[in-house]
Amino acid sequence: MGSAVAWAAAREGLAGEVVLLDPEPGSGASRVAGGMLAPISEAWPGERDVLELGAASLAGWPAFAAAVASDAGRLVGLRREGTLQVAVDAADVEDLDRVAAHLEDWGRAVSRLGRRELRRLEPSLGPSVRAGFAVPDDLAVDNRALLGALTAAGEARGVVAAARRAVRVLDDGARVTGVELADGEVLEADRVVVAAGAWSAALHPVLAGRVRPVKGEILRVRARRSSLPPPSRTVRASVSGRPVYAVPRDAGRLVVGATQYEAGFDPDVTVGGVRDLVADVERVLPGIADYALEESAASFRPGTDDNLPLLGPVGPAGLVAATGHGRNGMLLVAVSVDAVVAALRGDPVPGAARAAAADRSVVAPG
Repeated sequence: MGSAVAWAAAREGLAGEVVLLDPEPGSGASRVAGGMLAPISEAWPGERDVLELGAASLAGWPAFAAAVASDAGRLVGLRREGTLQVAVDAADVEDLDRVAAHLEDWGRAVSRLGRRELRRLEPSLGPSVRAGFAVPDDLAVDNRALLGALTAAGEARGVVAAARRAVRVLDDGARVTGVELADGEVLEADRVVVAAGAWSAALHPVLAGRVRPVKGEILRVRARRSSLPPPSRTVRASVSGRPVYAVPRDAGRLVVGATQYEAGFDPDVTVGGVRDLVADVERVLPGIADYALEESAASFRPGTDDNLPLLGPVGPAGLVAATGHGRNGMLLVAVSVDAVVAALRGDPVPGAARAAAADRSVVAPG
């Protein structure tokens, strides 16, 4: 999010100098993301604003990707094959039907599919899969290709990238004055965008308690010569109530995720987390047992109480938030960039992002 905002601010000429502070560039939740751009299959009853925000961002993604690629001189890894949402037991089918019914109530078309139709679309699906629906308009992105492209695009637009840690946003009571770094140095600035993911809450008192870490673990696997080929579409499933996904990458690779824990900043990949991911994805794609395991990793999604991000002005003048995206950071980057650019110009948060305005009053769902 920080890389995207810095690139966009420089591209729009919104500051004499744009400085991107990141102590570990290319790390964090963005590095281990699945890269699903899937507001429909991410939707859940009661989260209408989350769905609408995601749908608005999905609509803006092709133009966002093209602009980044143009400045970067490289592709961002956008995929257009769509998503299959599937279930493997009766209770999961009921949940699937409930989500489909809510989507239809919201005017979102859902194509329900049986076992044979699903396996015709994706032969790698196993016999345990009982039902599902297709979302052909969903996109996906190679998260690491996107990170590389954003870095290159920012460099092309003159973004000054500094591998340094910010510890506090400074203000004089009325407006921001700069940023204090870990070594005590102060960088003066009249506008500061907080896009530090799960660590954002510590940077200014107005954000305290509004963003928390939600731990997730992923696996990256690769089909071998003896393996069944991986699915061409993103496959999302509910297995005994637990969500699991497999997102294709080039060269026969898949990203498998994702566990979700309220565990603070615990960085370890756990044996139990890997066991659950493997067991669940194998119910859906049994051929994956023969794949090579290339990587296991954990990171921290920035969660909020109402599952909407914090976008736009908050607190003292010149302080702008771009954080709290939870599991939807990759999806929401397009709409988030538009909202932050508007805030940096002094314009209101655009209508599509109004529900996620950082200065809103939050009522947790349920």
